Amino acid sequence: MADTTDIIVIGGGHNGLTCAAYLAAAGLKVTVLERRGVVGGAAVTEEFHPGFRNSVASYTVSLLNPKVIADLDLHRHGLKIVERRMSNFLPLPDGRYLGVGEGRTRAEVAKFSARDAEQLDAYGARLDMIADVLRELVLETPPNLVEGGWAQAIPELLKSASLGRRLSRLNLTAKRDLLALFSQSAGDWLDCWFESEPIKAVYGFDGVVGNYASPYTPGSAYVLLHHVFGEVNGKKGAWGHAVGGMGAITQAMAACCRERGVVIRTDAAVAEVLVEKGRAAGVVTEAGETLRARAVVSNLNPKLLFGKLVDQAATPADFGERIRRYRSGSGTFRMNVALSELPRFTCLPEAGDHLTAGIIVAPSLAYMEKAFTDAREHGWSRQPIVEMLIPSTLDDSLAPAGKHVASLFCQHVAPQLSGGRSWDDHRDEVADLMIATVDAYAPGFKASVLGRQILSPLDLERTFGLTNGDIMHGNLSLDQMFSARPVLGAGDYRTPVQGLYQCGAGTHPGGGVTGAPGHNAAREIVRDARRGRLRTA
Repeated sequence: MADTTDIIVIGGGHNGLTCAAYLAAAGLKVTVLERRGVVGGAAVTEEFHPGFRNSVASYTVSLLNPKVIADLDLHRHGLKIVERRMSNFLPLPDGRYLGVGEGRTRAEVAKFSARDAEQLDAYGARLDMIADVLRELVLETPPNLVEGGWAQAIPELLKSASLGRRLSRLNLTAKRDLLALFSQSAGDWLDCWFESEPIKAVYGFDGVVGNYASPYTPGSAYVLLHHVFGEVNGKKGAWGHAVGGMGAITQAMAACCRERGVVIRTDAAVAEVLVEKGRAAGVVTEAGETLRARAVVSNLNPKLLFGKLVDQAATPADFGERIRRYRSGSGTFRMNVALSELPRFTCLPEAGDHLTAGIIVAPSLAYMEKAFTDAREHGWSRQPIVEMLIPSTLDDSLAPAGKHVASLFCQHVAPQLSGGRSWDDHRDEVADLMIATVDAYAPGFKASVLGRQILSPLDLERTFGLTNGDIMHGNLSLDQMFSARPVLGAGDYRTPVQGLYQCGAGTHPGGGVTGAPGHNAAREIVRDARRGRLRTA
């Protein structure tokens, strides 16, 4: 069969669409194949109860890269992002609360510790200094470990030298902070800065979100840092809501792709990546259709790509072994609920800006640590961590007038249950627990729930291809980051199979709705195309 396209992209999630849009802009003919009936991957908006719509899996905006927004002209294609009126709200069991946001954090923290309030400016400045440097690296291809002579090594050495120059701009204090943030736990980092539990809980939540770990697990400080890279409408570190839900992002991306000539096919699951003479030559769909291309790009978790779609004989044995060891599992239990009314928190019962915030039910780092250990022993924490957002406070298109929708991002649960248990048998039990956890802080919440959508780790894997329910496509640990994401020697979006690339969150810079892996992978593919390294049509 003759070639029908230059590039096939497997998976129409936000990174696959981003990659396709950039490839098409470079003049390549691109086809995107999406398994589900709608593009967007985990960043989709769907009706889950009659009259109620919400972001199904991904649920909030900050990390979406400004360059991607501009290059794909997403605002012209309908994307509008509104900021939260308060960043985070932490209700406490003793009837107090902490609100965090622009112009209010210092006074709020002072309610608990005058010393901590004084520390905030220095803490923010020190963290921002590191974040600014690392933010520059988000859109860079990491130096890749290569075998061969100087011809192969020199380009990677130049990348390393460029990285070294950037890091050299940091003063000694910042370099020490960088080392601490890459190696320490979030808890150890925060304990060095603050004495009061509420502010440590708000900041520490970023160290465990999407991370099946204790806040005292070494390396979790980097996960905290990963979540401060973002910005909304030019404000660094801000969080917001995409009007119409997260699907508004991917629908805008799809519109850009179509405008640039990309063919997007839904209900087109891929069963196999064709490899001929060591090169990717196309794909075979589950329907039995063979589609040939000059190169193939995967937006899937690396374990899914190489465990299910690529013949193991096509990759070196050590590479296959490393992929099998690649750790995925974020301990996430995701819910969407339809509400008859807004929740009334005991500590702050009236409606206000706090209901637009990320509402964190996890009053201390110790609470978070216990949630993790309990989940490891039992399968889920009996006192779980719940972050609740009520996007309908910012976007009235999601629910009928006077009613609301809430996203519940819940942790910790085991990605896989022990003892032969299945999440299918415990899904509703744990969902009841999550709602009861919120109800303890906002009495009447349970009674206001009109309908709910439940996604256990198993559901997230079945529906969105998130292996073990991992929203990050793999742990953000030191051995699975930068040049080592997913594996040393394959950190530049290329794989051991020539003409097969990766563009998903299992590559640098990792998870979150960023578009950065798709942007970076497209750049490398275009370079290879211009150098004649793609299969001849």
